[in-house]
Amino acid sequence: MVMKTVTSLALLLLLFAVLAAGGGTKISRKLESSNHEDGICQLNVKTQGYSCEEHKVTTKDGFILSLQRIPTGRSGAGVTKGGPKAPVLLQHGLISDATTWLAMSPDESLGFILADNGFDVWLGNVRGTNYSSGHTSLGPSDPEYWDWSWDELVAYDLPAMFDYIHTQTGQKLHYVGHSLGTLMAFGAFSMHEALSQVRSAALLSPIAYLGQMPSPLARAAADIFTAEAIYWLGVKEFAPGGGPVSKLVADICSHIDCSNLENIITGPNCCMNSSTSSLTHQQPTATKNMIHLAQMIRKGTIKMYDYGSDRDNNKHYGQATPPDYNITSIPNDLPLFLSYGGKDLLSDVKDVQTLIGELSDHDPDKLVVQYRGDYAHLDFVYGVNAKQLVYSPLMAFFSSN
Repeated sequence: MVMKTVTSLALLLLLFAVLAAGGGTKISRKLESSNHEDGICQLNVKTQGYSCEEHKVTTKDGFILSLQRIPTGRSGAGVTKGGPKAPVLLQHGLISDATTWLAMSPDESLGFILADNGFDVWLGNVRGTNYSSGHTSLGPSDPEYWDWSWDELVAYDLPAMFDYIHTQTGQKLHYVGHSLGTLMAFGAFSMHEALSQVRSAALLSPIAYLGQMPSPLARAAADIFTAEAIYWLGVKEFAPGGGPVSKLVADICSHIDCSNLENIITGPNCCMNSSTSSLTHQQPTATKNMIHLAQMIRKGTIKMYDYGSDRDNNKHYGQATPPDYNITSIPNDLPLFLSYGGKDLLSDVKDVQTLIGELSDHDPDKLVVQYRGDYAHLDFVYGVNAKQLVYSPLMAFFSSN
């Protein structure tokens, strides 16, 4: 029973380790300097011929987040006439950071494409990632630093980034999320967080419900997932490249050919560049965040973190069960662009259809749903043809809103 539990836990950790990274299982844990000379601007943007600015924003609970800004396209391209550019925030998924949007060539990466098409591009990095590892009083070595799940990304990180960009630009912004970045948006919008600062939202591989996820590895892992025990024993940080997690991954990969897990877990990605897996840039997250996602898989609901007992839930929420994120409370006139894939095993078609059903009263003029039958989870950010198939309709949607 112990070996079965460890194996299933390792499978789930592997599931999330490739959820939004570039594929493969080459993982590294590198604490990168917050010095701007070593930041994303210098390493990933300016090298491609774009101007770039590094920004910092502090959340209400003390986390210091990193934001990058690409104000213009290559050599000043993308200059608009008749007014300031529309800002757009790109938000990465789990176990990743803003390099998600910069990993391909400038003609294939959404961050560069938007800049070249006249948008004021902002790139977000959530708490705990290497470039957003700061805090006003805590550090990554403190257990309290990792006491969060995506609830806190909804309540603190996203509103802080929205407010900062709105203050800097004086404008409402467009939003693009992938995977966990979409879940953050659904949570925030359902709670009416930052709505006054948003023009529209494009959600790629949208995740609100996970209960019908067909991936056999994910299902088996979530059914008997016992990360709670590891969490309470003291493993607060899920760091892909070190510690207990590294050992679990190594153990499972000694029995399974992990090079094949990408398609097994995310779905058969049709259109990724063959070299994309070498671009893996995996980031730490909180073990509590992993537990929260596993709860969603097991229960098929979108709720706040379940502390496991009536007493503890009452302590945190004033009620015995975690509150719901009510998708139907998202304003019907908020422009939404949803793009999902027929081969995606994480943002599964059935779960997305459940989500679309929750949005059935949405203003039809404000809801665009795109279905790519051949796309799996990673094609939306790494597909060589995503510019034509997804990003061009996305930009047209922004221009109409």
